[in-house]
This record gives sequence, C-alpha cells and structure tokens, in this order.
Amino acid sequence: MNKQSVVTVDEVKRKLERFCVYQDRCHKEVEDKLRGFHLIPEARELILLHLLEHDFLNEERFSRSFARGKFRIKNWGKVRITRELKLRDISVYNIKQALSEIDEEEYFSKLNSLAERKISSTNESNSFKKRKKVFDYLNYRGYEINLINEVLNELLK
Repeated sequence: MNKQSVVTVDEVKRKLERFCVYQDRCHKEVEDKLRGFHLIPEARELILLHLLEHDFLNEERFSRSFARGKFRIKNWGKVRITRELKLRDISVYNIKQALSEIDEEEYFSKLNSLAERKISSTNESNSFKKRKKVFDYLNYRGYEINLINEVLNELLK
C-alpha cells in the first residue's frame, strides 16, 4: 500500500525557506517545487506570498546573481544568459538589470581570451574550417555574432 506523507503548510513553508536560502531561486523553480507537495492553490499562494514578503524570493536578485555567475564561472555571453533567463520566465526589466551586472571591458576581455584559447587548441589546417569551429564555439557560449566576427578578424589575420 502506498501512503503519502501529510505535510502541514508550516512545514512546507520552512522547507521552501531553506530551499531559497541555499541559493537564489526564481519564481518558476519555487512554483515547481511547490507543485510537488500537492497543496491546494490557496495554500500555495499563501506560501509564495510569505516567501516574497520575507525576501526569500526576489526575482531581481536572482537574475543579477544568475547573470554574474554564468558569465564569470561558465563564461556565458549575454545572448545565452538572456535566453536562459527567458526560459525561467524572468521579466524583460529584470533581464536588463541582470545584464547591467556584466562589465563591458571584462566582457570583451573574456571573449578575447576564450577565442585565443580555442584558436590555439583547434587542430585544423584549413583556415576557414578553423574559423568556423571557433565561431561555433563562441556562438554556442552565447556571444553576439558581430563581436565574435570582430574578435576573429583581429586574431585570424
């Protein structure tokens, strides 16, 4: 026989507080987690409201830390960061705020160093194929096409 454990609203509230404290979360992640508890809609709304009021859930803070982390740690470009934030239903305003966290000089420097590293590690004698491989790598990382072309024109003269 399959018994479902019964949890109170306060228990769920505490679990979600810990979930949000561990790392910044977006509304979508919290709502997905909430659905797993099979609560009535009124209880879900009550818990979400509690998390918002007590600053456990803050979409702007989430989007800013997401952008900073993905850029600095995963070397993602603005295009990919924007796409990933849109997948999490983040508003256009918060996406703009998040992208403002990225320093332009640091952004170009990171793009340049990624391109240099990929050029040196690509074993391709045909210059067109080599350029295509490096371009595809940087495009996948989420850098803007015009910036990629600018960097490649400079590095692959």
